[in-house]
Amino acid sequence: MAEEQELDLVEISPKADPPVCKVMDYKKFLYEQKKREKQLKQKTTQVVVKEIRFGPNTDDHDYEFKKKNAEKFLKDGAKLKAFVFFKGRSIVFKDKGQILLLRLAQDLEDIAKVEQMPKLEGKRMIMILAPVSKK
Repeated sequence: MAEEQELDLVEISPKADPPVCKVMDYKKFLYEQKKREKQLKQKTTQVVVKEIRFGPNTDDHDYEFKKKNAEKFLKDGAKLKAFVFFKGRSIVFKDKGQILLLRLAQDLEDIAKVEQMPKLEGKRMIMILAPVSKK
C-alpha cells in the first residue's frame, strides 16, 4: 500500500502484537517534528540577571538612582544581583553594606522578593532579588 501511494511505511510500536505501522511521508513527519520543537523552544523564557554595584559608603542620591534602575530591571522581569564591593580597608564596614542591601530589599519589597539574603563572598556582599510574579 505504501509503495502504491509513494509514501513510507513507518513502524510506530514494534513491541505490540502485531506491530503497529503507519503509512506516511517520513521526511514531512521529521520536518513537522523539528518545527514543533523549535516552537516549544521559543516559548521558554530566558532568565536574565542584572547586577547593581554599591560601595559601603554610597550616598542617598546615588542610592536612589540605582534603586530606580533596579525597579526598571525587576519590572522587565529580570532577576537582580545587588552587591556591595569592599575596596581595601573598607571591609571593616561590613555592617554598613548589609544595612544598605537590606534597605534596598525593603524599598523594593512590593515588586521583588529576596531570593538570597546578603552574604559575604570574598570582598563582595551579595544579595539576589527576583521579581514578584503577578497573577
